[in-house]
This record gives sequence, structure tokens and C-alpha cells, in this order.
Amino acid sequence: TEVAIRAAFKAVQEGKQVVFLVPTTILAKQHYDNFVQRMKDFPVTIEMMSRFRTAAQQKKTIEGLKKGLVDIVIGTHRVFSKDVAFKDLGLLIIDEEQRFGVTHKEKIKQLKENVDVLTLTATPIPRTLHMSLVGIRDMSVLEEAPYDRMPIQTFVMEYNEEMVREAIGRELARGGQV
Repeated sequence: TEVAIRAAFKAVQEGKQVVFLVPTTILAKQHYDNFVQRMKDFPVTIEMMSRFRTAAQQKKTIEGLKKGLVDIVIGTHRVFSKDVAFKDLGLLIIDEEQRFGVTHKEKIKQLKENVDVLTLTATPIPRTLHMSLVGIRDMSVLEEAPYDRMPIQTFVMEYNEEMVREAIGRELARGGQV
């Protein structure tokens, strides 16, 4: 996500628009919140397109994309709709490409003809990994966890409802997700 935020910011600085394509509405919302928070001090217009947005909000975003008023749009496959057009698209960021179907991948191909593409994944699929290894695609690997990342702890035990309740309570108390 950090790499995506920085790449998007750089593209916007160069006057280009950015599409951040994600497979789920929940992920779109999470990325949208992160982008808005990180870029709040800069003149960058960020919008989201997913089923979490009303028809009026989506129409406003589509008009903004056509006129070049929206710099970054984060969305699900909704960004593939025929009514979506860009004034000057420069960067396509795809998160978890393997979770998109064949139809969507064809639309991704059309969208990425004259733009730079950044594909993010925590689980590279064999074909994509092979393309990177033979030089068809470039690959960057982040091998170190972010500075403040907490290590994952796994416990294997018999089902215990009180233990589950306690674990959920601890996670929520620290502001985490369950």
C-alpha cells in the first residue's frame, strides 16, 4: 500500500490521473481511507467507486474523471463500466489481480494500453511470478515488514468460546479488525 500511495502521488504530481483497482468494496473503502488520510495536506482529489457510493456520488465522480477534476479513483470493477472515461490516465494500480476473472482481465488489458501499471499482491500466482522471472514483467519484492508491524501470533487449541471472546476483545481494544 505504501508503494501504491507514493506511486500515485508521483503520477498526480506529473498531472496524470490514477486508477486503483481492487477486488472488493471493503478493500476499496480501506484503501480510500488510507489515501485520503495520507494526502489530506496536499491538493489531491481522491474518489471511490463501488456499491458503497450512491448513484449521484458515482455520477459526480465520473464527470470529475472526464474533466480531469478527480486525480485518483479507487474502485472495484465498477471502473470498467462504459460510462467511465478519463481525461489523462497515467497509472493503473491493481491490487490482488489474481482475484479478477477473465472478463475483467480483458478490460484491464484495454485500460493499460498506454499507461504505467503497478500490480500489488501478497500471493503471486505462478503465471505472474513466471512472467517476472523470465523478464516479461518487472518485479520488486518487499522483504522487510513495515517499521511498526506487530508479529503475527498463532495459537492452536481446542475451541473455547471464552478464549475467542477474549481474543476479539483484545483486538478491538487495540483498534484492530476482527
